[in-house]
Amino acid sequence: MNLAANAIQAMAGADGPREIRVRTALDGDGRVVATVCDTGPGVAPDNLPRLFDSFFTTKAEGMGMGLPICRTIIETHGGEIWARNNDGGPGACFAFTLPAAEV
Repeated sequence: MNLAANAIQAMAGADGPREIRVRTALDGDGRVVATVCDTGPGVAPDNLPRLFDSFFTTKAEGMGMGLPICRTIIETHGGEIWARNNDGGPGACFAFTLPAAEV
């Protein structure tokens, strides 16, 4: 939910189409991969490595806790989370993996 809310906020002042794409898939290692991509302004390259640091924010009124909390929850369950800017267009993608449940 936090990743979708961040995508909505990122596109608030964007010109042009506002789109959020949420995708899930299985990777080759049996993990679930979830991706949330938006068409907002993207993330400044200097900020990408710091996005998941506690109290770091790119929002005027942000606290810098949402993404670190996401990271902690995902890593506690054996997953990973990362961010990148969209290739060839505006916006950013946030993705995470989690181990798939054994049935």
